Amino acid sequence: MTEPTPPTGRGALARREARLAWSLLFPTIAAVALVVVLPLFAVFWISFKPVGLADLRPPTPMVRESLRTRGAVPELEYRLRNSSQDLEITDIFLSDTLPEGVSLTGALPDFCRLDGREITCRLDRMEGGYNERFRIAVTVAGDIEAAEAALEGSLPAIRGSSDNILTNATFTLDNFRRVFDGGEFLATLGVTLFYTVFGTIGAILLGLFSALLLNRSFRGQGILRGLYLFPYVAPIIAVAFAWVILFDPFSGSANALLVQMGVTTGPINFFGERPWALIMVTLFAMWGYFPLCFLFTLARLQSIETDMYEAADMDGASPFQKFRYLTLPMLLGILSVLFLLRFIWTFNKFDDIFLLTGGGAGTRTLTVAVYEQAFAVSNIGAGAAVAVVIFLCLLLFSLLFFRFLSREEGL
Repeated sequence: MTEPTPPTGRGALARREARLAWSLLFPTIAAVALVVVLPLFAVFWISFKPVGLADLRPPTPMVRESLRTRGAVPELEYRLRNSSQDLEITDIFLSDTLPEGVSLTGALPDFCRLDGREITCRLDRMEGGYNERFRIAVTVAGDIEAAEAALEGSLPAIRGSSDNILTNATFTLDNFRRVFDGGEFLATLGVTLFYTVFGTIGAILLGLFSALLLNRSFRGQGILRGLYLFPYVAPIIAVAFAWVILFDPFSGSANALLVQMGVTTGPINFFGERPWALIMVTLFAMWGYFPLCFLFTLARLQSIETDMYEAADMDGASPFQKFRYLTLPMLLGILSVLFLLRFIWTFNKFDDIFLLTGGGAGTRTLTVAVYEQAFAVSNIGAGAAVAVVIFLCLLLFSLLFFRFLSREEGL
């Protein structure tokens, strides 16, 4: 007797459950798309566009109306200009209503006409940087100041058509050529890797050492653990300026102490000379972010069963052997996760370096390059190109991490 073959298709209940699951997941998927995917797509899009800071808004025709008096003849003046210095505007239409008490006596320009009290003007185009004005003689019945107030209450309307560089089909690779041309990129990448790798490893080692040190019961343990969190919770701008003042070459107490102890013959400009500036910002990253590693490592240490250590003591294991063969294998999972997170966060760090050195003295990282290109040079496209390079570097690092460095199942 042959066994019945189970049905291969999904039943109606399974399909309803799948639809329900997708409907429940849709708000999360939409939120992730809005918060992560859309901004990421926008950065990739802008990186291929020749867009500057002034091009974030499309070119707009602008008009300013005023009532001026030349001698005894009042004139109505319209000043027209293009908000863009490079892109043109076409099909410009201007309309304005004359207030009560103001009448035209002079001739209108060829591109304008009067219909009752309505003035309409049409221009074919405005070149980039267009800035022109035209005047029309008028008569004012009554007080001139009252007429000026009436004009301010009836502003002219203007519109036109323009090509938005952010949404058109013009693309370029010049932004990436600007990033990779010359030796600046390799130097900046090297500084970024030095700052990230040593800052990450140093923070993890300091956190591990602190966790091992405070993983014991003693009087004042809670207060000391709280103090260890100070570098991480303190306002970054206050801490950065405290470091700058502390290591100032003229009035800093650190330099004065080094000179008095005979360590140096003169003051050192720690944040203004190579390679001291890069070393100092790396030490600042270690000191400022080791409390997070300390907190996670301490929590993992306290979850390890003490039976293993008691058995190791009975076998005569030394403290180093217990750390090497018991503690460290238990910590590899959390340490690998900390390395991944701290590497990504440090690679993206901008405010520390900007506050300490401003990116000078050999501390120009890729994030500082994003700021310089996008805002200092006003080249949004080049800044977005550097941001894309940062994303690709971190994506490559994440792939290598999960492929070779991860030691805990499920990572």
